[in-house]
Parts: sequence; C-alpha cells; structure tokens
Amino acid sequence: MSARLDADHRATALRTLAETEFDVLVIGGGVVGVGAALDAASRGLSVALVEARDWASGTSSRSSKLIHGGLRYLEQFDFALVREALRERGLLLKRLAPHLVRPVSFLYPLQHKGWERPYVGAGLMLYDTIGGATSVPMHKHLSRGKALAMSPSLRDDALTGAVRYYDAQVDDARFTMMVARTAAQHGATVVNRAEVTELLREGGRVVGGVVRDALTGNEIRVRARRVIGATGVWTPDNPAFKIQMSKGVHLVVPRDRLDLDTGLIMRTEKSVLFVIPWDQHWIIGTTDTPYSDAPDRPTVTDADVDYLLEHVNSVLREPLTRDDIVGTYAGLRPLLAGKKGGETAKLSREHAVAAPEPGYFVVAGGKYTTYRVMAADVVNEAVKGLGGVAPSLTKRLPIHGAVGFHALWDDRITLAAQHKLSVSTVERLLRRHGSAIGELFDLIAEDPTLATPVGDGYLAAEIVHAVTHEGALSVDDVLSRRTRIAFEYPDRGSAVVEWVADLIGARLGWDSDMRRDSIASYLAEGAMLAS
Repeated sequence: MSARLDADHRATALRTLAETEFDVLVIGGGVVGVGAALDAASRGLSVALVEARDWASGTSSRSSKLIHGGLRYLEQFDFALVREALRERGLLLKRLAPHLVRPVSFLYPLQHKGWERPYVGAGLMLYDTIGGATSVPMHKHLSRGKALAMSPSLRDDALTGAVRYYDAQVDDARFTMMVARTAAQHGATVVNRAEVTELLREGGRVVGGVVRDALTGNEIRVRARRVIGATGVWTPDNPAFKIQMSKGVHLVVPRDRLDLDTGLIMRTEKSVLFVIPWDQHWIIGTTDTPYSDAPDRPTVTDADVDYLLEHVNSVLREPLTRDDIVGTYAGLRPLLAGKKGGETAKLSREHAVAAPEPGYFVVAGGKYTTYRVMAADVVNEAVKGLGGVAPSLTKRLPIHGAVGFHALWDDRITLAAQHKLSVSTVERLLRRHGSAIGELFDLIAEDPTLATPVGDGYLAAEIVHAVTHEGALSVDDVLSRRTRIAFEYPDRGSAVVEWVADLIGARLGWDSDMRRDSIASYLAEGAMLAS
C-alpha cells in the first residue's frame, strides 16, 4: 500500500474509519502510538490509528533528539533499562532507520584527579559493551591538552582531562511521522487531526471510540475489537499506575557560537546537561522538573533559561547570553509516578502496560529510544484472545526510506550532479528522507522552482512534500515538525511564514481565510509559548 499521506489519503481513511470494524484502534500519534500501529499492522491485523492533533505534536517532538541508553541510569543500577535501550539503539542505527538515526559523540569533562577517570571509564566500558552494544565507536580517554584542542570553547580550568564516547541522535518528530507512514504502508488506517472524544462500550467492554474530525467537526463511531491508548502525558489515571509529568527545556544557539568538535555532557546537581550538535545549531538541555499544569502547552520560563545558561557557562571561555538563543522548546516526560513528592529526575524510565477495562489497554512511561519495545508489549497484551496472531515483527522491519539508503548515500555525488543540487544538500535530504528522496526529486522535476531554498536551510520542495506525502495540514505542522524552522530560525521563522503558507495552501486548497487563519494560529502559538 502507499505510504503517501496526502489529502486524498486522509479522506479515504476517514471513510474507512466509518465503514470498518478494526482488530485494533490505537489512540495517540506519538512515537509509541505510531509504533503500536505499525506493530499490529505488520502482524496482519486491521488497524486504525488516530491522533487528536498532529503526529508527534506532544512529547515526541520535544525531546533531546537522542537515541541512547542513558548513562545516568547505570549509576542508578538500572542495568536492564540501559541494556534494552542500547539494543534498540543498535537496531535503529544498523537495520531499522540508518537514514534517520546516526552516531554522535560527546565529551565528558573530568574535573577531579585520581578517582574520577577510572570511575567514569568503568561506567563507559560497561556502556560500550552491555547488551552487545557495538553499533558505535568505543569510548576513548583524552588528556587535558587533547580535550581542549577538541573543544577550544572550554575554559582551561574546566577540566583535568576528558573521556569521549558515542551515542546516537534523531529528529524525533520526523522519525515519528516516518513510522506513521510505514504503518500506513503496511495497511494501517492513519488519521491526524482526529480526536477520540469518548470510548464506546458494550456489555462492560470497550469496543471502539467516537472520533471527531477536527477539520469538519464530523463525528465517526469507530468500532474495534481492541483499543490501545498511547497518549503519554494525557494518559488517564488508572488502578495500575499514575503518570507524573516532568518538564524538559532546551535552548538552541547557532553552531558558530561554540567552537567544539564534539557534543558535551556535564553533571548538574539534579541530572545531566547536554550540548548536542544539531546541523547549524547546538541544542542545550535539559531540565527535569515536576510539572502539574495542563499538558497542552508547556512553556519555557526565565528560570529555565537561567538554569541552563548558568550550567553551560560554568565551563565556557565566552559565556552564552540570552541574545545568543535562536529558539527554545519545552516537552513533558510521562513518568511512572513514584512516592508523593519525589524528584522526577529519580523516577524510573521503565514503562508499564495496563488493562483498565476489558478491551482497553494503555501503555505509559518509558523513553523515546525504547518506543518499539513499548509498542510490542502493549500489542502483545491487547491481542491475547484474538487467536492466530503472529509475534511482533518490528525488530526486523525497516522504517520507510531505510531500504536502499546506503546505496544512495554511496552514490550521493552522482545524485547531486544529476539533480543540479549541492552534495551537502543531497546529504541532508538523504538523512531526512533516505531512499524516499526520489519523492522530492519528482516534485522538483515537475516544478523546478521547488529547488529554491527556504531561508538558509530547507528547500521549497520539502515544504510542499510535507503536505503531499507527510500528512501536514497547517503552517504549524510544517514549521514545527516536518521541518524544525520553529526553533532553528529566529522568531520561529516569521520571515518565511507567508511563503510557506502560499506553498502549502495551494496544495491543500485553502482560500484566503484558511490561509490567514493558519498563519495566525501559528503566530499565536508562538506568542503563548513565549509568554
């Protein structure tokens, strides 16, 4: 089946929701929800996946963009969690999504002579080998001189030496959307902007949900033999577990503001702080603080910014200021609650599956890296009793764009010449689309003006592709998640908003009022997040 999520696909999907009784209805379009839809569909089940807003519009677009085991969980002796996460990291790098997930190095500055180097080295040796974690280079010890040569922005007195190690990174929103496309390719009926307003019940069982189409207001009664809730911080309390939200804030600064050949990881009094390379920027984060307000719009406060700047500046020759910050974002972690009043930084990143009612299953907790395991676990529970259902296949199921990626990467210079693009542009497109890069080339062949850059990063073809293939329905979908212009460009990309609206509005059939409303909604969202 086609993985093209355009307006026609959405209209067909809405009709299918109304006409079909599904084996599984998945509620929630974050990474775990789309993963559950793919897991169930690849087993041969009929699957519906609905998301109230947009794919990855919650936590799954606001992470640290890392695929990692979690070094600090070793100190908490949570070896099982680290082992599981590192196995998933290896699968994503080598088999499932080599086009979307790639290695990234970090420098761990040592600040104490004697005990710290062997202590950190022992932890990293375990980190490099636990669970067969051989998908990235091994860690290396560095002298103070070599570490400073690699990181000229660090103060001379900020370290006595260092250790360099590797993890992996991903564009979290993009990956989530690509998993949704893969689920559709395997037969799942996937619809964004479709909110479940209530569950359907018959004879004491949950048998589906009432879905409201946000674009028209129409309601559809969707029937399913099993319903899975993968709604993260929106998960309702149940007898098995409760969710405690933790806010994580990140700052984005220009790449040339810090002279570093690697990322950084530093200890803080509460957790760890990362400085993460991100194309032409650095991402600095994160905080880990309890959060109890409405989950829809977590904001970045002055205190959050001060905390991050204070800690990163403690090791820099030239301190960062607020004027250096290009963008910010805040996300909420759905943690399994511990004792009342406990620190969220110490709560487990393990996940849990529960069945609050017959026919209804929920999954929560966990971390982005282990989304596939979480998805398989909740589907395993949900399909008990259905009979004849295959085991999970996603351990060996590539994400859309993975197959053929390596061959295209090896041929990238020829590709660039054929399509009259720079090699660096083709490399960036391959890392975002993999072998699906041909979809962009087709758009440019139809309209060569789509090879025009939008600002200093993306091509106009990527903006159009977001609505013709990736399910985007608004300016916000395109600027916040299909691209990351919302935090990579000054003022959330306000300089290109009008142009972007023109590009996508022509493909979505907008009139002048719809165009104006989508722009206004995006700008208003930015104002609220900044308030």
